[in-house]
Amino acid sequence: MKAKAVASLLVGWFIPGLGHALLKKYSRAVIFFVSISAMTALGVLMGGKIYSFQTENPITILAFFSEIGYGSCYLLSKILSFGLGNLQSTTFEFGTAYIAGAGLLNYLVALDAYDIAIGKKS
Repeated sequence: MKAKAVASLLVGWFIPGLGHALLKKYSRAVIFFVSISAMTALGVLMGGKIYSFQTENPITILAFFSEIGYGSCYLLSKILSFGLGNLQSTTFEFGTAYIAGAGLLNYLVALDAYDIAIGKKS
């Protein structure tokens, strides 16, 4: 594997769009960063929860893996204690779904950057 391809995959996972910026696809980088960050921010503002790894319930394990899809946001949520979820909020489920969806979408964006770097896509 090319080092640049792996680097674009990893930095694209940690910060959405950064892998594309590394490959000089600046318009894609901005679009991906803004849209995924907006989804995550809306999810947190709606009272959504960013799940930690828990083994009691298989669904929370899946939620954890979807939410680490946005690497830097997950790390910051644990350091700064945001995204704790507000079960009493009527938008809790929607917010949690936005956060999980943003993480899953970022996996696809990081893989897209990898595909561009290896020459599979332009």
